[in-house]
This record gives sequence, structure tokens and C-alpha cells, in this order.
Amino acid sequence: MSRNSFLHGRTGTCAAALLITTSLLLSGCGAGAGAGSADAQAAEKDPKAEKAVDAVPVEAVAASRRAVAASYTGTAALEARAESQVVAKTSGVALAVLVEEGQAVRAGQPLVRLDPDRARLAVAQSEAVMRKLENNYQRAQKLIGQQMVSAADVDQIKYDVENARAQYRLATLELSYTTVVAPISGVIASRSIKTGNFVQINTPIFRIIDNSRLEATLNVPERELATLRAGQPVTLVADALPGKSFPGVVDRISPVVDAGSGTFRVVSGFGEDAQGLQPGMFGRIRIDYDQRADALVVPRLALLDDGEPAVFRVRAGKVARVPVKLGYAEGPWVEIREGLAEGDQVVTAGKVALRDGTAVQVIGAKPATATASAQPAKKAESRQ
Repeated sequence: MSRNSFLHGRTGTCAAALLITTSLLLSGCGAGAGAGSADAQAAEKDPKAEKAVDAVPVEAVAASRRAVAASYTGTAALEARAESQVVAKTSGVALAVLVEEGQAVRAGQPLVRLDPDRARLAVAQSEAVMRKLENNYQRAQKLIGQQMVSAADVDQIKYDVENARAQYRLATLELSYTTVVAPISGVIASRSIKTGNFVQINTPIFRIIDNSRLEATLNVPERELATLRAGQPVTLVADALPGKSFPGVVDRISPVVDAGSGTFRVVSGFGEDAQGLQPGMFGRIRIDYDQRADALVVPRLALLDDGEPAVFRVRAGKVARVPVKLGYAEGPWVEIREGLAEGDQVVTAGKVALRDGTAVQVIGAKPATATASAQPAKKAESRQ
């Protein structure tokens, strides 16, 4: 065989081998691509997989029953029901100051003793004049029977006696003013006098407050006039005493509405149960004017902020927008009068991403997709 014939035969054999290898590779790639596209189509057609991807995680709370009260809330400063500014009714040097700030006193208790010497001399002088005129009047009554004194002279002496007696009582009263006494029972809130000071008449020297009963005055809008009345229970929370609440009662209500502000005054009283409260403290006051013992309630967070009152109710893994009729609201709870039943779950967190009919997964609840996918797995194992 010639060399050309040998080369020609070898080249043809190599070309045939190359052609067969290329065909096998192309057929393998086509089979792999077809299998991948089939798996993607199966995943797209699987509704369970799509549902698991689209479910929105939310928090939900069941509607329940509890007591709820209708109330009006406001803020006010506490004031003492009785307060007195003690002033000196006469002038003199303070010989002794008998009480200090913070000390409890009773009505009539001595507080300060002023120098009484001048007042005592005035009493003695007026008493002497009074005794002299009384003796003259007695002698004149004896002489009038003997017609030695005229009736006009006797009447004049009588008037002089009455005037002298009045002067004596006035001097005695001035002497009593040298001992300053408490006009009311309470606590000494401030003292502006020291022993040895000269006190002028009408000078304030003490301030006494009666903290046995405190009051708080609210300026309430006129629309609440028909709902509030005396005797209703009141609860006060003071900023200075966190974690404590103090009971009280509506003491009195002004029957007149202020034309300028459109409000009326409501005065609440707090008695012996308000231990720890002091005049001047700032408090938050709640007046309960009605109460329902068995009301259907949901958290305030469940309400939607899009106009009419509504909530998202969860049922069968989807939410539905349900209009509701609201009742009383107390703290974090709001009463539902219509639209829900006891036990209905309402969404409290995650409402922004929801629409009517959105699939949801309640956080903390067992996913339904996990249960559904577990059953086919068990069947496959049993078949094997």
C-alpha cells in the first residue's frame, strides 16, 4: 500500500471518531437541560411552595372578655383644702417662737409669744377708768331718788360707763393678741419669724396647710357635663410617687361653663387613704363614670388607622378586614360592640404589609405547610 493511501485511511478513521464523540456530548447536555426545566416548572406549579413564600409573619391576639370602664382623664396639681396665712394682729418683740416648719399643730395652739408689757398697762389703765365710772353711776342712781341729780346726768354717766367697759374689753383683746395662735389644724408649711424679731402688725409670720384632705381641680370640656357628677370614683397617679395610685372621689362640680374656655370645674377630693401625697404635687387623674363587667375587648394596637374602625381578623391562614363598632376604652384595651366574637384572632403587629385576603403566618403558631409536607414524606418512606 502506498503512503498516500495509508494517510487517507487514517484521516477518515479519526474524523468518524470525532463525529461520534460530539454527538454523545450534545445528547447529554440536552438531557440535562430538559431535566432542569422540568424541575422549575414543577416548582412553579406547586401551590404549597408558593403559599409558604407569600405568607406574611404577624402577631395576633384573641378577642376576650374583661371588665372595662368609661373614664375621663386629665392632669392637675394638688392643693390643700384648707390653708391659712398667720399674721400678727399686734406689734411687739417676739419673746418665744414655739413651733417649727413641718410640725403638726391644732387650732388654738400657741405659735409665738410677743412682749405683752405695753398691752398689760393698757388693760390696767382702761380697767381703772371703768371702775371709777361704775362707782359714779352707782352713786348717781342713789341720788336720783333724792332729786339731787338730774336724769340727764345719770344717763350721761351710764353711757360713759359703757364706753369704759368697751375700752377695757378692747385692751384685753389686744393683750390676747400677744400670743399668736393657730387658726386651723394642720402643718406648719413656712415660718418667717425668729426669736427677738420685732413684729409689725399684719405681718405674715406662718403659713399653715391642712393636708388631711387634698383637692385637685380639673377644667373639663363642656361635652362631659352630662356624664360627670359628684360621688364618682377617682384614681390619681402622682409623678413624684411612681407605681402608686390613690383613690378619691368627685367632691363637687361647678354648674357653670366658662364661656371663654368652654370648660367647667370638677374638684376631686383625696382623704386619709392618700398617704404620701403633698400639696403642690402634679398628678394624673382618671374619673370613672361607667363600667361594664363583661365586655368583649381587643388591644388598641389591633385597630387600623385608615378611617372607619376596623381590624384584620385571622381565619384559615388569611386575614380579612372587618369593620367594628367600638365601645369604651381603658388603658391598652378597647371594647368591641359589634363585628367580632369571643376567640376571634386579630392582628396586632405586622398590619402595614397586609391587605384583605393576604396569607399570613401567626408568630408562635405551628405552620400549616410544615404539617402538610410531612405527610407525603411519611408515605414515601412507607413505600420504600
